[in-house]
Amino acid sequence: MGIEYVMVIVFVVGYLAIALEHNIRIDKAASALLIGMVCWGLYAIWPAEHLHVDTDITVEQLIKDKDLKIRNEKFVDYMEHVEEEHREEVFKHPELYEGRERIPASETDEQVHHYVEHGLSHHLFDIASILFFLLGAMTIVELIDAHDGFSVITDRISTTNTVKLLWVICFLTFFMSAALDNLTTSIVMISVIRKLIDDKERRWLFGGFIIIAANAGGAWSPIGDVTTTMLWNNGQMPDTGVIITNLILPSLVAIIVPLTIASFFIKGNVQRPEKVIHTGHQNAIPAEWEKNLVFILGLAGLLFVPIFKTVTHLPPFTGMMLSLGVVWLVTERLHARKDREDRKGLSVVSVLQKIDTASVLFFLGILMAVAALQEVGHLAQVAHFLDTTFDQNIYSINITIGLLSAVVDNVPLVAAAQGMYEVTVGDFAANGVFWQFLAYCAGTGGSALIIGSAAGVAVMGLEKISFGWYIKRISLYAIVGYFAGALTYYLMFAL
Repeated sequence: MGIEYVMVIVFVVGYLAIALEHNIRIDKAASALLIGMVCWGLYAIWPAEHLHVDTDITVEQLIKDKDLKIRNEKFVDYMEHVEEEHREEVFKHPELYEGRERIPASETDEQVHHYVEHGLSHHLFDIASILFFLLGAMTIVELIDAHDGFSVITDRISTTNTVKLLWVICFLTFFMSAALDNLTTSIVMISVIRKLIDDKERRWLFGGFIIIAANAGGAWSPIGDVTTTMLWNNGQMPDTGVIITNLILPSLVAIIVPLTIASFFIKGNVQRPEKVIHTGHQNAIPAEWEKNLVFILGLAGLLFVPIFKTVTHLPPFTGMMLSLGVVWLVTERLHARKDREDRKGLSVVSVLQKIDTASVLFFLGILMAVAALQEVGHLAQVAHFLDTTFDQNIYSINITIGLLSAVVDNVPLVAAAQGMYEVTVGDFAANGVFWQFLAYCAGTGGSALIIGSAAGVAVMGLEKISFGWYIKRISLYAIVGYFAGALTYYLMFAL
């Protein structure tokens, strides 16, 4: 059995462990970290076997022999880059290479392992960017919450009717997600519903719908979801106006249909939690102007992130960390003259102690596992399989990609699709139907499972929602909304 198939088995077993977290009584973060690191370990131990590289021949022969069955094209590109570097080194220091006509075969195995490390470094940068973004957003939101800043929103929501409140929360989430992004919005809205709903089961229901609304809201904005941003930045959908006007209606349908169905089954009113004044170092009550200042500053910092990314073209986590730095500085000065015990509960240092580190580690593990499958070519194989199976039917391919994104991360799936299809004419032209529908499907399909999107993983970590509960209570709503939005898009542009 090839090592790549062993990796798939490890991933599936680990995925089941995450799904059955409460049954086997093992925290999902432990399972995620295990599958992520074991998959990369297997790949690192036997890389040549996977790449079909003969380590008994020289690097030079590897590059020149075009008949070698090297399955991974990225490795060929990497080796050509190594050859260019080698020629430059020989040119700079010819005395070190006198009488050395061929690169030793021993260096082939070394270069194979360098390639694996290069791939790990590439994926780790992307994953670390997401984790630092998540850490920064969670810290800002927790800081606003410590100052009771979300009362600015909750005090204006008077209804306790469950159905009405659900509609209000979902529409707030939908439009905030387009302005911020689905991950940040989910974190903010979970903090909001904690102020509005006391019952855990009812709060989980709202959390599930927040995931659907956040993903739907992010799909129609170039900065709302990472996959839409990828298509926007890489030239497949360069026109912001086209993204918004063509995708907002299907995205709205994707949340309105589940909400409408749920309205027939959800009854009663929600019980608001009582405000508790903590003893000890958290008994300081911020002044009203301090509360409003931190709320406005924190929200402005979150809104600043996509602007900073657009202007600088730097990863989003840099803007998030800049915003955190500003909020940190202002709050430190804001409480500088207060007693140490009074200001301790309102500082960033104390807030950082509340951050759920296990959720961040879970995110790390699951993204590392998916990255390993991407590195060995499984996701590209899936994309080619879909292309062949559906005979390039753009609607069938994209709908399937959307559903697959509920199992594995939507980013590598979209990246695989970008590599398979060039921007040409017709449906595949810039701003073409294929790319638009891909943005919708990849953005909203992940709602089918709670670990199918960044928003879902964040909500799962914050509210401790179980995988099985989400499947029983939320998944069907998400799938129905997903297909309703897809049908809406089909009726708009295919007929």
